[in-house]
Amino acid sequence: MKMAKFLTMDDLDFKGKVVILRVDFNSPIDPTTKKILDDSRIRSHGSTIMELSKRGARVVILAHQGRPGDPDYSSLENHTDVLGKIIKRTVRYVDDIYGDKAKNAIKALEPGEILILKNVRDDPEETKTKTPEEHAKSELVQNLAPLADIFVNDAFAAAHRGHASIIGFTTVLPTAAGRVMEKELKALEKVTTARERPCIYILGGAKAEDSAAITEYVLSKETADSVLTGGVIGHLFLFAKGYDIGEPNKKYLEEKGFNQLVPKIQDLFKRFDGKIVLPEDLAVEVDRKRVEISLSELPTAYPIYDVGSKTIKKYASMIMEAKAIVVNGPMGVYENREFLKGTKEIFKAIADSEAFSVAGGGHTVGALDELGLQDKISYVSTGGGALMEYLTGKTLPGVEALEKAKRA
Repeated sequence: MKMAKFLTMDDLDFKGKVVILRVDFNSPIDPTTKKILDDSRIRSHGSTIMELSKRGARVVILAHQGRPGDPDYSSLENHTDVLGKIIKRTVRYVDDIYGDKAKNAIKALEPGEILILKNVRDDPEETKTKTPEEHAKSELVQNLAPLADIFVNDAFAAAHRGHASIIGFTTVLPTAAGRVMEKELKALEKVTTARERPCIYILGGAKAEDSAAITEYVLSKETADSVLTGGVIGHLFLFAKGYDIGEPNKKYLEEKGFNQLVPKIQDLFKRFDGKIVLPEDLAVEVDRKRVEISLSELPTAYPIYDVGSKTIKKYASMIMEAKAIVVNGPMGVYENREFLKGTKEIFKAIADSEAFSVAGGGHTVGALDELGLQDKISYVSTGGGALMEYLTGKTLPGVEALEKAKRA
């Protein structure tokens, strides 16, 4: 059996122990009312929190919401109410991070009780990028670690940040991955080591730099057999291949600064000929209606909003043959019903396939949720930036700290 690189919650006894649990509750909120608009991240951590509570831990939760000065910045009071409703338990909140109020609240906890501390980003030291050893000397860790027995990191979505609450406790407390972190890393390892082939990556949406980097990494490391493109990524790759996609679409790429990626993408075509799959037809908006055109009909004077039926059929066929699939980004402007077809049909093909599938990215998850397909994907990642960095082979400080803690 392969040895795990980090400890999990199965490796530790939590009964009566004070557990500092780092989660990622960062959610879309109404900037005026501070009402949480999507509680999916809070919900995802519910299983970890409930398990700790049922196992008799005194649970102290650290989390963040936005950054000071940003519209989505807020306290965690609403998050506390939402979590309580999700897990159907009393969850206490204290408006303090590591002062006397927080310390007294922690000391007063009984086994099974749950406490959320103030938004950790109120601490000016939190977001400084330092080593775990340096962060261990921060006021946050120096004040809270003596009150705790165990640190559990469940915040995969923040694992790409070398912040105090992510890595600072790992050098001074026994450390394990929470259930969300554990599932994320196991699912991603399965697709990035891809023993079952073919493995395909489906890259859509508009995060061009990330998609170019992922394409280069997975094809150079031979962890993927093909990369299928759609959305703005598809337009950019078509343009780099030499297709004239029309003035409105070229202008969009230029305004977003994506043209600077063209030389890199052209180099990818030279290095990985035949492994980068482009749309074969497209859907444009004419008088607010969907009109499909072939590549031979380019350039177009209309904005491209989706892939066409021929592309959908080809991609679906490749999906049905795949053994492992990673999807990041929709195929078009799925929010417009006229241009939902590409995203709907391709995501449905993934859901219906027998492949192990991983989906990530805010718009990807949003589209899956709207289509009612989330439960049919093998694993839906909570990560955004962390997922992108993982898929491009970058070291995530939060994960590295977990692994180092086990070796210590």
